[in-house]
Amino acid sequence: MLREFSLADFITLANGFCGTAAILAVLRFLVTAERGYLWFAYALLPLAVVFDYLDGRVARWRQRMSPLGAHLDSLADLVSFGVAPAVLAFAVGMRGSWDALVLMYFVACGISRLARYNATQAELADETGKVAYYEGTPIPTSLLLVVVLAVLTARGSIGSALPGGSVEWLGGEFHPLSLLYFLSGSAMISRRLRVPKP
Repeated sequence: MLREFSLADFITLANGFCGTAAILAVLRFLVTAERGYLWFAYALLPLAVVFDYLDGRVARWRQRMSPLGAHLDSLADLVSFGVAPAVLAFAVGMRGSWDALVLMYFVACGISRLARYNATQAELADETGKVAYYEGTPIPTSLLLVVVLAVLTARGSIGSALPGGSVEWLGGEFHPLSLLYFLSGSAMISRRLRVPKP
């Protein structure tokens, strides 16, 4: 199968590798409590964004756009910009049962947003095949959440020191900071938000 991959497809896989490596680094942090692993994860996700940008550019440059490439891109994006940011949130302290529901909602929104884009790309495209805008925010915008977590880590405001603290509600723990993930996920699935595509 790899023989059928184009250069752009391998760049897309590099995106997915970055996301997977970030998740594994976070798990290593949870085992060892060594923050170097957390910083390694933070560093990998901007690199994933670079690969996500490059794969489309290379595919258009080499005129090798394909359905396989589009599906690969969505799957890699889900790992790097959906699952990895959610795992990071858990690692820095959003571990309550209500936090978990919010993080699952965030990932579900990412899945839904990517599926909707793949399903509607053809009808949204102009005569040249280019899509002028995204419906909802693109999933790589979750990198903003990662930046927030990195700043909190640098300030030592993680774990029990998360801003906003935690509250008990209906028998479960909830960190108000996790609402950022709720808002990000909701923005991804909004049909009213139209973001110009570069």
